[in-house]
Amino acid sequence: MAAKLTDLDLLATFLEIYRGGSLTSAATRRGLTQPAVSGQLAKLEKELGEPLFVRGSRGVTPTPRADDLARRVGQHVDQLRTALDPGGTLEGTVRIGGAAEFMTVRGLPALAPLTRRGLRFEVTFGLAGDLLTALRAARLDVVLSSVRPAAGFTATPVTDEEFLLVGPPLLARTVDQDVLATDPARALEHLPLVAYDGDLPIIRRYWRSEFGTRPANTVAVTVPDLRAVLAAVIAGAGVSALPRYLAEPALAAGSVEQLHHPEAPPLNTLYVVTRGTTTPATDAVAEHLRSRDWGVL
Repeated sequence: MAAKLTDLDLLATFLEIYRGGSLTSAATRRGLTQPAVSGQLAKLEKELGEPLFVRGSRGVTPTPRADDLARRVGQHVDQLRTALDPGGTLEGTVRIGGAAEFMTVRGLPALAPLTRRGLRFEVTFGLAGDLLTALRAARLDVVLSSVRPAAGFTATPVTDEEFLLVGPPLLARTVDQDVLATDPARALEHLPLVAYDGDLPIIRRYWRSEFGTRPANTVAVTVPDLRAVLAAVIAGAGVSALPRYLAEPALAAGSVEQLHHPEAPPLNTLYVVTRGTTTPATDAVAEHLRSRDWGVL
């Protein structure tokens, strides 16, 4: 007699469809036939009373209801599936890529427990676009990406980076607080910037999100490493927008101050990305990262 299908089975299949963008890839990853995956999805949609995906020639597109469901249940389903085999031995080498700053401060510490289960890692640092190109070309197995990739990958949001505008105390004291309350862009425009790139990608996004304009400030330093950006800010070279996980120790030490306090700080979503075809080792890494409680970044 066939075992009764559980809600966990339905949700696990839903998540594979959501993350991979197709029923075919979900069937492969779940070890099921495509009709079986279609049947599970139909049952879940019937239970919820509304569709979760729009079918198309290149796969499926999640509905807003699917986005909401994935956010609410994804981490919990991953944790339950991991709990079924918490200490199993793993084999193989996983080639993983990510931003140097995030991987150094958060990514590698998060992966360390898997080395005790037998996994080995080859880590590549780089920009999201370059890393996703390497993933597509099978030069990497997993990417922690700040950019949501196009179709052809399995991508799962895992956490959000929160960006803060910080500067050294000496420069912070030059900001007119009355003007800051009414016209923050003008109050801050005299401050030199320390930027990651000449195009000011992070700073420009902060200014547009919070002030509705591009920064008119001069750029004092450009350096392609956010840890070096923070070091230059602490030394007094200028101000910058940095992820909380980098800035918070300096804030606690008093070596920088938060210059602007938005009601909702700018966020940047990080994704765990794999190709459609994976290995048990790659799956274990992706599940581990997806199920982790990253806290506020």
